[in-house]
Amino acid sequence: MSPRRTAIVTGAARGIGAAVAKRLAADGFAVAVLDLDEAACEPIVEDVRSGGADALAVGADVADEAAVEAAVTRVAQELGAPTVLVNNAGITRDNLLFKMTIGDWDAVTDVHLRGAFLMSRAVQRHMTEQRWGRIVNLSSTSALGNRGQTNYAAAKAGLQGFTKTLAIELGAFGITANAVAPGFVETDMTASAAERIGMPFEEFKASAASQIPLGRTGKPEDIAHAVSFFASEGAGFVSGQVLYVAGGPCD
Repeated sequence: MSPRRTAIVTGAARGIGAAVAKRLAADGFAVAVLDLDEAACEPIVEDVRSGGADALAVGADVADEAAVEAAVTRVAQELGAPTVLVNNAGITRDNLLFKMTIGDWDAVTDVHLRGAFLMSRAVQRHMTEQRWGRIVNLSSTSALGNRGQTNYAAAKAGLQGFTKTLAIELGAFGITANAVAPGFVETDMTASAAERIGMPFEEFKASAASQIPLGRTGKPEDIAHAVSFFASEGAGFVSGQVLYVAGGPCD
């Protein structure tokens, strides 16, 4: 890949974000591994560096405007102007509507929507200067509706509208914007969901797999592969799309 390009992956200390960071590094990108806790990013950075790629651990709250601006400036200075952004950072605060607090609602929408907005706004300056960029937002099949997740579903659906609008606004600068919407993926987040309902994770996964046409649950690497495509040079004429990676069709 010439010239070398720099990618930022948020929520990259574990799970899908970590898999995406590793995959983009394997694709030839220098990778900023960004999460709330910088120290938690170091194992991923070491893994990437051991494979011969350049990486940087960055601690930042994506919902904090000043922290985002400082993080993007640091990445530009230490790794190079970021022209790939993967907005993966996310949290859950599940509850039925009548039990959901304002704090639960705000926490989820702040990380997913405000975070994606702040990161995209900060990074697009570097992309427009380079006349090249890739923004990939992590949505979810929950965007189609999911019991107990009014906050998460609304945020993930919002990211799809956000993605399509970025594609319209930034296309003239050679920047694409797309979304990947995973189904059930084996991560700490889904393990926590199993724990909340008192079900062993293996049983939880088996139950989910029984509803998936391919007969298995997803791995973080499945999502990383889709992100890799959207971030590639060859995907330059694909923009404003939502790709469901769920082991079967989604309505």
